[in-house]
Amino acid sequence: MPRARANGIDIEYEGLGSPNDPPILLVAGLGSQLITWDDDFCAELASRDFHVIRFDNRDAGLSTHLDAAGPPDMAAALAGNPKPAYRLDDMAADSAGLLDALGLHAAHIVGASMGGFIAQLIAINHPERALSLTSIMSGPSWREGVPPTPEGSAVLLARPASTPEESIELSMWARSELVGSADPFDRVWERAKAERAVHRTYYPAGTGRQLVAILAADDRLERLRAIRVPTLVVHGDEDVLVPIENGRLVAAAVPGARMLELEGMGHDLPRRVWPRVIGAIVETARKASAVPGLQTST
Repeated sequence: MPRARANGIDIEYEGLGSPNDPPILLVAGLGSQLITWDDDFCAELASRDFHVIRFDNRDAGLSTHLDAAGPPDMAAALAGNPKPAYRLDDMAADSAGLLDALGLHAAHIVGASMGGFIAQLIAINHPERALSLTSIMSGPSWREGVPPTPEGSAVLLARPASTPEESIELSMWARSELVGSADPFDRVWERAKAERAVHRTYYPAGTGRQLVAILAADDRLERLRAIRVPTLVVHGDEDVLVPIENGRLVAAAVPGARMLELEGMGHDLPRRVWPRVIGAIVETARKASAVPGLQTST
């Protein structure tokens, strides 16, 4: 896959579809790699005449690992004294820098989980870069939102794996805890995904530093009220990690935002909901095409 230099780091990315089509930037979640955005999901978006760009966040996948920052101090972060190696705002700046490196003035921004936090910050901090915003299974800041359920907290705060093999088993357990009741857990499929991710990159320290960045994030709800691009909020009603009330808070804050609530969906994006989610993303993006003066390339 190609790599771009942006905001002082190297970012591994992949483009799908025609570069001549309007770009959609997919922002991944905590500890997730670009391949977390399923190949078929991306291909379906690209088939709707969009250029789909997925990438590894800093400290994940094949993008720059911030080894010099040292291990995350989770105890301090959980005690209310986070000492982040970087902030979510820096990760939003990475995304804006990637668009620069690709010669793109702006894109439709789609983020999931932590990626939704980052997507919101792209629209807040770099409003000229966002043609539309889609925030999936995400919410406001840690302090402003509704906390995870006990089951969700157990997943979020689980002890990091110490070997690649243990990482696969931890991922399998976490996915089984986060799936909603309408989506039976497919052990074969999930193991294949976990093995693919670990074989591509095994780097738990980066996930810890990203989590500290989440815990250290500034409040966003008031700033969300300034967003003026078409906005979609997608959330499952059985999300134990980021309960649906968080999505509702974001939708209520952004003027004119559409809320898509999905029954029986947990903290994941199962195949059965793809038609509705992709249709809603496309509809949101096409609303932006009617706004005069928006550019997708430099």
